[in-house]
This record gives sequence, structure tokens and C-alpha cells, in this order.
Amino acid sequence: MKSFLLTAMVVSSLGTALAAVDLQSSASRTSLAAPVHLSASTDAQDPSTIRYRFRARRTGAAFRTIRDFGPENTLNWTIIDREGAYQIEVTAQDLSSGEVMVAIANTQFNPLTQDGHEVVTPTANALVFLFSAPPCKAGGRMRIAFQTEGGPVTYTPFKNCAKHSLNFYLAGMLPLTTYQAHSTLETPGAIVAGSPITFTSGALPEGLQTSFYTVTYPASPNNPQPILLHSPISGTTTATDLNGNVLWYYPGSISLTRPSGDSMFGFIQDPLQDPSRQILREFDLAGVTIRETNAARVTEQLQAMGYEGVTSFHHEVRALPGGRIMALAATEQFLTGVQGPGAVDVLSDMIVVLDANLNVVWAWDALQWLDPKRLATLNETCTPRGGGCPAFYLAPVANDWLHGNSLELTEDGNILYSVRHQDWVIKISYDGGEGDGHILWRLGKDGDFTLASGDPDPWFSHQHDAAIIPGSSGRMTIFDNGDVRYAADQSIHSRGQLLQLDETAKTAKLILNADLGAYSYALGSGHRLTDGNFHFNLGILRGAGAPTARSVAVDKQGNIMYQIEANAPEYRTFRLKDLYTSGY
Repeated sequence: MKSFLLTAMVVSSLGTALAAVDLQSSASRTSLAAPVHLSASTDAQDPSTIRYRFRARRTGAAFRTIRDFGPENTLNWTIIDREGAYQIEVTAQDLSSGEVMVAIANTQFNPLTQDGHEVVTPTANALVFLFSAPPCKAGGRMRIAFQTEGGPVTYTPFKNCAKHSLNFYLAGMLPLTTYQAHSTLETPGAIVAGSPITFTSGALPEGLQTSFYTVTYPASPNNPQPILLHSPISGTTTATDLNGNVLWYYPGSISLTRPSGDSMFGFIQDPLQDPSRQILREFDLAGVTIRETNAARVTEQLQAMGYEGVTSFHHEVRALPGGRIMALAATEQFLTGVQGPGAVDVLSDMIVVLDANLNVVWAWDALQWLDPKRLATLNETCTPRGGGCPAFYLAPVANDWLHGNSLELTEDGNILYSVRHQDWVIKISYDGGEGDGHILWRLGKDGDFTLASGDPDPWFSHQHDAAIIPGSSGRMTIFDNGDVRYAADQSIHSRGQLLQLDETAKTAKLILNADLGAYSYALGSGHRLTDGNFHFNLGILRGAGAPTARSVAVDKQGNIMYQIEANAPEYRTFRLKDLYTSGY
């Protein structure tokens, strides 16, 4: 197809033409889901001082930020939801002069439907397709079903009928496999199934092979959560079936933190780069960036609010109601006479909450609320490129004081924060964004709770992924790595735990304390399954060869019901009903 180039001049507030924004695509009237390449440039003498922000909107609507101010001047982007005329805005900011320049270019996204017929279109991800249906009458709703011949059916979520086409990602498919998909239109008076459309999924990218996973204890058939989402430390983020066959992958490099319906969250950390290259990102099932920011941009906003800056994001990024995002970020500063003689470089945590356009709206600085004289329980330190450590810059070695590794919004609107190197889970006053950040309680050894258990050493240590089960009246799942127990006895195993909390009486009862059969000194996750059993991930296992990982399902008595090995470390794994459902 013939390519074309649109150029919009950027004019500063002084009226001087300083830059041009180039928007390239395969046609002047491109289709939904077709990639648009954006490229910005300026005539600044020092390009390193320029930061770029990309925003987009359907003509007449409000702009939304895709990528906030950062050094990257290119972006590959598209839209799948709704055809029409769109404006794409590039803002260039000169850090040295403060000058801001804006350019807007226009493009038209056309529907994929053909002569009023439904179609299935491939995306850049070989295992993700787009089902497009013509407009339908208001008051109805539609969803898509797809399956292999004789195989189980996967359903997309419903979408309400509208005057524009309806578009649905089809995701969770085996490679090089033939599928059929059809729509179901529900109206107040009828349910109408569309004609089946046959299509074949693509091949996996080179090097992404199913031999990465080995099942060592098969799952029961007809499992209600048949998908396992993997977040490896290095390599490609994937989802597999319970036999280890790849069903989905992210076409890039990212540390995935959480699924959130049909989008996902993650971060990119590079200890050799400055904070502007430490990335937080939300992306869709095809891998298209929905929202992205960086530690330097967040620092700029935090400092305007009176806080310290952050060096990078780590361990947790997840959705909050109202389009907000909650993330863990690292801080770094010298403390004198606090964690050793003289000045010591100390890494701490900042919890940041961003609104739908990536503006910081709430923050919590651990150094304001926790005692830095209480050292990491195993005196952990970080070195550059050290495993699990965030980016830091002030000294060659830093005290890894907190090493927080999970955040959760509780049902009462506060924040649950897992602090690995303090062996605590802390509840923080967030109050839906109105809280002052004070600590409501600390759970763990030497914390605020008394624990009832017959185990001689019941408390978790260096734990991961603490979460209170919704609607459970205070039952909390947690993966107990057990590093403090291991320091005293190297025969111990990591555990999957379920605790019953009474927040008023400050008592806890250990209901499940499952021996998971091996010791994972770092990484890990856990959650309750929809059938009432439990899933845990032993993120890194040492053996005769390279480190591996293991995902395990146990019943309510702690008996193993399913087990799969990965041949490399995995930060988290999640059992899912499908790739669309928020809960896991």
C-alpha cells in the first residue's frame, strides 16, 4: 500500500516555528487496529533536554494521555474501540528553558466491517484477533463466542449496542489452530446468534516454545480456571493452558504485575538508565500501549507536592476504581547515623496513585511513617544490577530496607502493603484517596496482632502477595517464602497460608499452612481459586541446574492438586477463568 506523511508544525507561545510532528500510517484513511507510527522532532540545539507527551482523542472528546512526558519521541499506537476522526497531539517540553510546544495531527479510523457483515481480523499478535460487528440498536448488547471444533467455548464480555461498530479482542488461543467465532445479540425481545466465522491462529514467535513448561501433577478436567498467566523475570510474558501450551504472549519485554480485565499492568526497569527510562505501563491484549509514564515524570509531580522523588517502579502496578492506577516506586537517600555509622544509602518505598491521565493524586512516603532504625530483618543490601533491586544511583551499595512487593485496595478503601524485608503486612489509611497515610496496623512477628496456631514458627517471613479475599470477613492469603526460618534451618519449605484476621481485637488465626514442597527464597504469589482451593507460585527454586519456578494448587487441607514447573524464575503466576475476567 502507498504510505503517506502528515506534518503538523509546532508553534511555541512566542509564535516561532520550532518543530514538526510527523504522523505516518499505511493510508490516509486507515482502519481500526492498524498501527499508526508517531514521530516528533524539534530544532532544539540539545535534543536531550526535550521531553515528549503523546495524547489522543476522538474529535470533540477530551484528550487522554497515552504516554506522559519522557525522552521517547516515537510511539506506535492504534485504536480498536470506535471508528471516526481522531486527533493525536504531541507536546514537546524543553527542560532547560521551560518552553512548551504543541502539535496536532488528524487521522480517520474506518470500521473493519464489510458491507454490514461481521469480520475477524488478525492483529500484530499472532494469538489475538479482532471480531468486528456492525452497529446494533440501542438497548441491546452483544458478546462473542469462539472455540475449536468440539473444544470448550470462550466468551468475551458483553458490549452495549451503539451507532458505531462493536469490536472485540479474541484472545486465549492455541497457535496454528482453526477456530470458529460467532456473535450473540441480546435484545429485550430476542437472542440472535450470528453466522460462524472460521479463522486460523498464527505461529508463535521464534524461540517461544511450549517445552518451557512441564506438568508434574495434572489438574482435574473441566477446571473453572483453566488459564495460567506467567510473569517471568526474563523472557516473554505468556498465558498457557494447564498443560503448559501457550495461549497468549506479550510482544515485548515487560515485568507483568496484574491482569485487570482485558488490560494488564507492568513495569520496565533498567538499572543502567536514568529515571526517565524507568517505565510504568498499561497495555491491552494485543500489546498496544494504553497508558505509560516514567519515574522522572512522576518525580516532577511529587516534588511539586513536597515529596522526595522516585528512582523507578517495582513489584506492583494495578488498577483502582475510576481509572486510577496504584504503584510501588523506589526512593533513595543518604541517612546519617541511622542504619550504620556515617552516611548510608537507604532504599525505601513510595506508594503513588495516578488518575486516569497519569497525574499524581495521592502519595505515601514510607520514611514518614516507618522507623528507619528498624533494619531489614536479614540485613539485605543492593548492588547495581542486583536481583530484585530497583534502580539506584547515589552509591555502589545501598541498604534494601523495605523491599515492598505488593499492594491491594481493601474493601474498606484502605491499602494493604506487603513489606518483605520487615516481615510485615501493613494496612495504610487511604480512605478512597482522602486518607492521611497513617498506619492502621502491622501484621507479622513483632507487629500488632497475636497469632493463634499450633505451629512452633507460624509467622510468615519475606512474604509475597498479601491479599484479603473479597467478602470473606477478613481472610487473607499470603505466600510465605520463609527466609527467616530458612536462615535457622535449611531443611524448611516455603508455605501457602490463609489467615483469619480480627482487625478490632488484633488477633489472627492460621487456617491454612500448606507445605509447598520446596523453598523459594524470593519471588512468589498466591490467591484463592474460585472453587475454594488455593494457588501459589514458588518463584525461584535452586537445584543442580539453572533456577526454575513452580506453580502449585492445593486444597483446603493443603494437599497438592496441580503442579507445573517453569524452566526459569517467575515473579508471579495467576490462575484465570479467561483473559477478560478481572478476578483470579
